[in-house]
Amino acid sequence: MRAFVFPGQGAQVVGMGRELAEAYPAARAVFAEVDEALGESLSDLIWNGDIETLTLTQNAQPALMATSLAAFRALEAEGFGIADADFVAGHSLGEYSALCAAGALSLADTARLLRLRGQAMQEAVPVGQGAMAAILGLDFAAVDQIARDAAEGEVCQAANDNDPAQVVISGHKAAVERAAALAKERGAKRALMLPVSAPFHSALMQPAAAVMAEALAAVEIAAPAVPLVANVRAEPVSEPGAIRRLLVEQVTGAVRWRESVEFLAGAGVTEFWEIGAGKALSGMIKRIAKDAAVRNIGVPADIAALRA
Repeated sequence: MRAFVFPGQGAQVVGMGRELAEAYPAARAVFAEVDEALGESLSDLIWNGDIETLTLTQNAQPALMATSLAAFRALEAEGFGIADADFVAGHSLGEYSALCAAGALSLADTARLLRLRGQAMQEAVPVGQGAMAAILGLDFAAVDQIARDAAEGEVCQAANDNDPAQVVISGHKAAVERAAALAKERGAKRALMLPVSAPFHSALMQPAAAVMAEALAAVEIAAPAVPLVANVRAEPVSEPGAIRRLLVEQVTGAVRWRESVEFLAGAGVTEFWEIGAGKALSGMIKRIAKDAAVRNIGVPADIAALRA
């Protein structure tokens, strides 16, 4: 069995997707449709812009989705499609890419939703008040307890359960800094403050969740061609109403990536294709499901290797 998985924020690089667009008209058409949906040339920023502007949340989210969908359309041009997957999943914004690839969301709607999601998440908390940190070398239960102990009346919570030894915490800046220091005291190998502009996947994102609830209510969501393993539940979902609810929950809820991959492996998935920019998910998957085969689909050479 096979799962198609789609990366989240942090994978962005200037130039991503350009080779795909040059090699495949179907990939080029994805970037053109996203540009039209947003009313601006996001593709020019992706290919010719500066990394600081591309990394702004409202740009990075639709840009990473566009790159993933360009790679997916290139796969389709070579005879591989959603029928070759048994499940889809995505890390945070990658969940939108997964739903678009599986036919649950239109490309234009996905681009507009992610632009809005990025803006709403950025505006939910004034710059400098929130923070995120990666805790390495401790499991989720230990980091979850550290976040609770460090909160001291502020928001501090485990936000991304990425793999057995990497958990990201999110919340008020002072609380996250307290938790990072406490993690080192309790045996973490490292505690790294992350260069992000907002405390994603924490209760501080509630204003953004409200914005997304309204936006998602106005968008048509179809049943995906294959089940989505949802971030906040780590279990499959196909019913459009449930997908809509979980996408809202996801804004403030933890990304349960480790559990999602464990579910997929337990369901019989032996092969994961990471579709889009970077290889961050592949590294996580190898640490979670050690016997699984992992393949990256991000440039034409990857697709040529698949054909061969």
